[in-house]
Amino acid sequence: MAEPKIQTEQGAQAFLGVTRSAKAYAWQERLDEAGQALGLALSQIAGVPEILGRVMAARGATIDDVGQWLNPSLKELMPDPYSLQHMELGAKRVAQAIENKEQVAIFGDYDVDGAVSSALMKLFLSHHGVAADIYIPDRIFEGYGPNPEAINQLIDNGAQLIVTVDCGTVSHDALEEATKRGIDVVVVDHHLAGETLPSVTAIINPNRQDDLSGLGDLCAGGVVFMLLVAIKRVLAGQSYYEAEISAPDLMSYLDLVALSTICDVVPLKGLNRAFVNKGLAVMCKRHNVGLRALADAAGINTRPTPYHLGFVLGPRINAGGRIGSSELGAKLLSCDDEFEAQKTAQLLDKLNGERKEMERVTLEEATARVAQEIEQDPDKAMIFASSKDWHKGLVGLVASRLTEKFRRPSCILSIDEAGETATGSLRSIAGVDIGRCVQKCKTQGLLVKGGGHAMAAGLTLEMAKYDQVIAFFNDELAEQVASQRAQMGLKIDGALTANGITPNFMDQLERAGPFGSGNPTPRFVLPMHRVKFAKVEGQAHVKCTLEASDQSRISGIAFRAVETELGNLLLDRDGSPLHVVGQLRRNHWNGRESIEITIEDAARPLKMG
Repeated sequence: MAEPKIQTEQGAQAFLGVTRSAKAYAWQERLDEAGQALGLALSQIAGVPEILGRVMAARGATIDDVGQWLNPSLKELMPDPYSLQHMELGAKRVAQAIENKEQVAIFGDYDVDGAVSSALMKLFLSHHGVAADIYIPDRIFEGYGPNPEAINQLIDNGAQLIVTVDCGTVSHDALEEATKRGIDVVVVDHHLAGETLPSVTAIINPNRQDDLSGLGDLCAGGVVFMLLVAIKRVLAGQSYYEAEISAPDLMSYLDLVALSTICDVVPLKGLNRAFVNKGLAVMCKRHNVGLRALADAAGINTRPTPYHLGFVLGPRINAGGRIGSSELGAKLLSCDDEFEAQKTAQLLDKLNGERKEMERVTLEEATARVAQEIEQDPDKAMIFASSKDWHKGLVGLVASRLTEKFRRPSCILSIDEAGETATGSLRSIAGVDIGRCVQKCKTQGLLVKGGGHAMAAGLTLEMAKYDQVIAFFNDELAEQVASQRAQMGLKIDGALTANGITPNFMDQLERAGPFGSGNPTPRFVLPMHRVKFAKVEGQAHVKCTLEASDQSRISGIAFRAVETELGNLLLDRDGSPLHVVGQLRRNHWNGRESIEITIEDAARPLKMG
């Protein structure tokens, strides 16, 4: 089958000049002329279709590393774990606990990355016959990270070593309690660190200021995996595995590492991309009892993809921490009992359904408030909204939706019953580092606590300082946000027609994956396609069929498009052609595979002359 042609030159002119699309985005070529030349060169060197070369060129591939792009090798990309500060100290201390069969407590976070990190540590320790209990704080009553009461409870229960995962870097007071009582602590984290660090045995964090590893893009699950590699090295060097216990197969843990890498939205470049690439292959084998049960509960019956990890499995694991019991996710992922795993997976699936309805109500309320504010001040750099009625576990999801809708950073807060403090989640846009802004605000004394990374963060503030915090963020981010919003547009990788979008084409395209943050999913225009069928799907989506001039067709769906300009344009069906922009994905139903376009925007062709 001939490879699909990329419409350039005159074809591109038909849609790249679009300035009045349904979503008011500018549509832009992702590659300039030099990039297009590189894409052609990459395709010729690798012997792949030109469109694949263009996709790789637009995502940073070079002539020297094109082979690595097409087949990312964990062996070649994995650095020496000891390149991380304190890695050797931490690995030797955990190895000592294994050799002495000490009781270990794992203190994690309540999101997917925290659940995965906790499960990885527990599975590894359990393989070595070490008793390890997982403690996940309650999101509502304890908040993020270690607290003195929980640390003392773990010690009272017999913990001889505490390992914090996906948290701990800024927990000075809590970890000081362990030090006072003579208990060692190993922190394994990836969140931004301040100038001073807690005084503990080891703090393994590629984002501490004195770390020169260059691995700051790893999620906590990735850092934990590197720690496990280092611990295994220590034990092997001491001939530990020559006795009764066999060395663990760390590659079998990569399904979990892939899950946390996708769900924590870290850049899918280099090592992270290899983690996901290899992790998806491991996940196909369905070895992890908990993941298998959750996939079954969610109805996944096909080869897993980043979409399944980020939008099907991840939300279900998060549902426990948001509106249920915070430890459910870690419990499921470290479970080795089929019946228990099925029961926990079904509970998480049920909680996720409840979460969706609660989120819908909260989003409607928040959107109405924010829309009014934006109307009054269209140049506002950042969105803030708060309420006593909003569940603390849902503010992050709502912040994400509002950032997507209004194209600027947002902070959504849940106010406590007394009206004295509020806890919120922040989400950002590309090019605006919200984590550093939170840290700076905290240094100014305006926050009770806060932390995070470039695209997502959390904070707690006193309501008496609410207006000051809003003013600080808007002043601090005004220039950055204005600059990034001015550049906002839909970056397009090429133009296709429905007849060229085949399973073989998708096979080729996916060789440049897995796609996600930092390695964006390719986006294509389908020029001059007519909407032959359209209907409302569920409560908020628009499902349609697009037809090219040669009568070839492809299904499309526009998520959350009902009662929007995009939804109205698709449902109008006046017979005139549209330019449609979106991302391609495979669908499996009743044993059959089809390909559909997830529609992001659409526009009527410009009238010429």
